[in-house]
Formats: sequence, C-alpha cells, structure tokens
Amino acid sequence: MPEQSLKEKTAKGLLWGGLSNGAQQLLNLFFGIFLARILSRADYGMVGMLSIFSLIASSIQESGFTAALANKKAIRHEDYNAVFWFSSLAGLTLYLLLSLSAPLIARFYNTPELEALSRYSFLGFFISSLGTAQSAYMFRNLMVKQRAVSMFAGLVISGTVGVVLALNGFAYWGIATQNIVYVASVTALYWHFSPWRPSFRIDFSPLKGMLSFSSRLLITNIFGHINYNILSVVLGKFYSEKEVGDFNQANKWNYMGYSVITGMINGVAQPILAKVADEKERQKRVFRKMLRFTSFLAFPSLFGLSLIATELITIAITSKWAESSHILQMLCIGSAFTSLVGLYSNLIISKGKSHIFMWNTIIQGMVQVAAMIACHPYGIPVMIRCYIGINILWLFVWQYFVWKEIRLNLFEALADILPFCLTAGGTMLLTGFLVGLCTENIYLTLLLKILFAAAIYTSVMWASGSVTFKESIQYLIKKKK
Repeated sequence: MPEQSLKEKTAKGLLWGGLSNGAQQLLNLFFGIFLARILSRADYGMVGMLSIFSLIASSIQESGFTAALANKKAIRHEDYNAVFWFSSLAGLTLYLLLSLSAPLIARFYNTPELEALSRYSFLGFFISSLGTAQSAYMFRNLMVKQRAVSMFAGLVISGTVGVVLALNGFAYWGIATQNIVYVASVTALYWHFSPWRPSFRIDFSPLKGMLSFSSRLLITNIFGHINYNILSVVLGKFYSEKEVGDFNQANKWNYMGYSVITGMINGVAQPILAKVADEKERQKRVFRKMLRFTSFLAFPSLFGLSLIATELITIAITSKWAESSHILQMLCIGSAFTSLVGLYSNLIISKGKSHIFMWNTIIQGMVQVAAMIACHPYGIPVMIRCYIGINILWLFVWQYFVWKEIRLNLFEALADILPFCLTAGGTMLLTGFLVGLCTENIYLTLLLKILFAAAIYTSVMWASGSVTFKESIQYLIKKKK
C-alpha cells in the first residue's frame, strides 16, 4: 500500500472516528442530562454495580476474535463463520450461567433488588454476541463511517426509550432497558451494513489458528474491565448506592470526554499499524505521528473538561450531583494519560505480542485491586487519587515494551507528549485564574472558561509552529473544499 494511500485512509478513519464519537457523546450528553435530572443517585448506583459482570461476559463471548481477524494476513468466510457461531453460543451459555448466579450477586452487594435487575440487564451481552462477526468484518475493512452511523442511530433510539421510561417512573429499570435497546439497535444495523452473512455449516476448526492470539486478548480485556470498573465494585461493597451513583455519574461524563479521543484513535490504530508491522522504521514514524495527534487532542480536551466540571455538572444536572463534579475533575486528569495507553497497547497488538498486552494488563489489574481495597477505609477521594496515580505511572511500563518493539526511547516519547501536556496544563491554570478574576456568575464562568482556554491553547499551538496542529487544520480545510 503506497504511503499516500495509507495516510489518506488514516486521516479519513480519524475524521470519521472523531465525527462519530463526537456526535455520539453529544447525544449521550443530551439524553444524560434528562435522565440525571429525573432519576436518583441510587438508580445509577444500582445499574453501576452490575456493569462489570456484563462487560466481562461480553469480553468472553467476543474472546478477542475481532482483533485476531484484523491481524490475519488472509481471511476466508469460514473464519468469520466460526467466530459467529462461537460468539453466539458463548453468549447464550454465559447469559444462562449469570442468570443462575443472580442471587449470589445480590447477596454480595447486600441488595435483593439486584437479583431481578441482573437477569434482565444481562440480556444485552447475549444480543451483542450476535453481531460480533459483523463488527469484526467492519473493523478489519475500516468501515468507520458505517459503524458510526450504526452507533449514532442506536443512541437516538435507546436514548429516547430511556427518557420515556424515566418520565413514567421506571427508575433503574429504564436505564437497564436503554442499554439493551442500544445494543439491539447497533447489532441490527451492523447486520444491515456488513455484507457478510453466516452459514449453517458450523465448523470451529478455523479458530485454532487464532486462539493463541485471541485468548490472550480475552484475558487482557477481562482484566482491563476490572481495572476500569474496580472502583464501582469496591464502592458498591463498602459504600452506599448513592455514593456509587455519584461515582458512576462522574465516570459517565468522564467516559463521554475520554471515548471521543480513544474511539477516534482505536478505530484506525490497530489496522493501520498492522499494515506496516513488517517495516519497523515506517511503523515507528506512523506511531509517533499518532502519539502526537492523540496528545494534541487528549490533554486540552480532558484537562478542559476537568476545568469546567463544577459549572457543567451544576448547570446540566443540578447541584444534587455536586459530589460527582469533584470526582469528575480528578478522573479527567487520569483519562488524558489513559488515552495514550490505548495507542501503546494497539502497537503491541499489531506486532502480534498479545502475551505482553495480557500480562501487563493482568499485573496492573492486580495492583489496582490491591490498592483499592487497601485505600477504601480512607475515603473515596483517596481511592480515586491512588487509582489515577497507578494509571499514569503504568504508562512508563507500556513505554518500555514499545521501546523493545520499535526502539522508541523515552526521550522521543516525551518529546511527542510533553509539549501538548504542559501547554494544556498551563492553559487551564491560566484560564482558571483569569476567569476567577472576571465573574462569579456560573453561566458566564462556563462560557468564559471554554472561550479563554480554546483561544490560549490554539494561539500557543500556532505560535510554536506545531506541525500536528497545522496538518490538522490543513486537512479540515481541504475536506471543506
């Protein structure tokens, strides 16, 4: 594939990924505001306690085959067909097992209402198992636009359902139904857009060539979900539903900001890096360019969300969620760095080193679990700071393995990351100070913080001659023409 063709595919994928994830999170914001105003903190806490079970079950039924199919040099109908039937049968089996385990889940959290809610909520991952092969086909073939349309439509349909149910007093059942409707809608649209269809000749032998790679990704994804959701589990065990709800509300807003960046990058990173995996120097250049682009977007976006957290939460979903705004401020700082971890891990996967990805994530997960349990007597803020600190420090572990693969040393990585990190950090500190001198009106404060931060960051990027900034502007101008 010529360099220009690869560059154009990457740019188009990033553009559609950005538009898709941006639109999705605006919809999430729109519907989330309605739901947060209607529902209670405890309602969100109830659903949040179950999220880790659904995510782990979804990882098992997907089993890392999406990435495994993307990494295969040559692919046949039989490969997709084996993945389809395995995923569907695994999804059904896991749903039945988790349904039988519902009483144990309710007993663990000492919340009897979770027994019926869990059986209902877990339907979502079984439905999603029916679209695993279609999703893998679209991912491998960089059908970013079609995936974007599917997820956007799913959000509109499910968000409308969620708001209607909340208005009619369905409480946490409405949130659970919204999640199920979203999964069902996206799965149906994946079937619509993907030209691939399963056959009834069930043969699992093609999985053998993918198992060593995919099984490691499976274990990795499970521990990744544990890492991301460990706070919800520990809070659900040792704190009240309201406190779990505060954290989950903050985490939801954090995810809305974080996923715009990671969704854009992850939609193209692994397929693109896999295409140049045999050319170490070229792969290094591609990776560094992606690293600079991710830093250019992630630090101002997530530091900025931290800056406006108090005003945004209060205006959007009222002061009853005030505690969530303090949690959100902390989470956004950590997520800016976590965005980079996603890119690092995609490089490791593209090199076929799923065992490195697996063990690194497992060890990090074990450290996170031990740290959260040890910190829980000292309160939620201490737990969150410890959680964020571990995530940031672990970036250096990922850096070591990337250095071993493509010889990207720490100084080169810091040269790509720090200019954007320091500029964004300085921008937010200066903006907070200047706006604090101007007004105490919450609406005007929010507006001025956004305008000042955007103006300062953009001016510094322009004045410093940032190549990433100029290339991004030039590409957008070109697309408009």
